[in-house]
Amino acid sequence: MARVRLSVAERREELLRATVEQIEARGVAAVRIADVAAALGVSNALVLYHFSTKERLVAAAFAHAAQDDLARLRRLLGRRTTALRRLRSAVRWYAPTGQAKGWRLWIEGWSVSLREPALREVTRDLDRRWKASIAEVVAEGVAAGEFTCPDPAQTALRLTALLDGLAVQMTAYPGAVSRSRAQSWVNEALARELGLEPGTPAPPR
Repeated sequence: MARVRLSVAERREELLRATVEQIEARGVAAVRIADVAAALGVSNALVLYHFSTKERLVAAAFAHAAQDDLARLRRLLGRRTTALRRLRSAVRWYAPTGQAKGWRLWIEGWSVSLREPALREVTRDLDRRWKASIAEVVAEGVAAGEFTCPDPAQTALRLTALLDGLAVQMTAYPGAVSRSRAQSWVNEALARELGLEPGTPAPPR
């Protein structure tokens, strides 16, 4: 059966999604242009036409995955409810016990970005935007009198550091930290950062 002719934008998205899948399955170091092409039944030349090098393809694939995660984060933080409810939902989703993009993918990205400037900029941008979004909602909660926090930006930094560190432990060393313990630590950290007693219920909408 002949393949459906795709627009340039549709073809690029197809290639990026296939690349993310290949990275998740094989790792960045092992994935090849040929693997992506074979997964879609297209030629190596077509992949190279759109991205010219493996390095550019990989950086674009991570950027694509980052946009998916950021879009989900924006939806969680943009809900019409209290800042505390939105923060808890976002942290629960992003935590290594949640449903965010596979942590193995991002740990791969962090590792490779030490040597690849283009990928380093992608992971750095995702990190900056995640922290800025969290800090913004923390500031909204402070302004609304829901909780106290002297420095929302520093709170976002500490929460991110905890979540990222737990993700590395739980992904690289299965069993090192149980899911229940990790979730408990995250809940305690969020309560501490916001000046709340652990287990404080979220205020009504």
